[in-house]
Amino acid sequence: MSVCTSRSEDTLAQRLIELTQAGLPLLDDPWAWLAEQLGLSIESTLDLLKRLQAEGAIRRIAAVPNHYRLGYRFNGMTVWDVRDTDMPRLGALIGAQPFVSHCYRRPRRTAWRYNLFAMVHGRSREEIDSYREHLRYLLGDACAADEMLVSSRILKKTGLRLPPVPR
Repeated sequence: MSVCTSRSEDTLAQRLIELTQAGLPLLDDPWAWLAEQLGLSIESTLDLLKRLQAEGAIRRIAAVPNHYRLGYRFNGMTVWDVRDTDMPRLGALIGAQPFVSHCYRRPRRTAWRYNLFAMVHGRSREEIDSYREHLRYLLGDACAADEMLVSSRILKKTGLRLPPVPR
């Protein structure tokens, strides 16, 4: 099957977003499920996903584990002042650590010198402190300063939710 008109493409794109905004079901083949819901082939469904991602309507498709349900009740956003010239290499290195769930670069601000952010998860405060020490070791002298902002409570984590389109 293929999508023929831009109106039907818009309707399919809206439906795809509705079906995925709360996450994909835990199935052996979530793409087949999604294709079935849309009335498309798996290839057409993946093409639609790729197009929406290329257009910026979908930023990423990724697994988002619930760390608390997995027993990781201590979380810290580590922030680092890293030399800009070392950022590509060191950002990739920090992001590859098994205890880092996400790592990204942010622009420095007047009152905020940090440009590398890495979220760490552990089972105790001591564990996340040791992870911070390990990251500090990996960054070496390319890092001028760091902080760790520790989670004090669980916040509801959801992405953008669009209202359903009337059919």
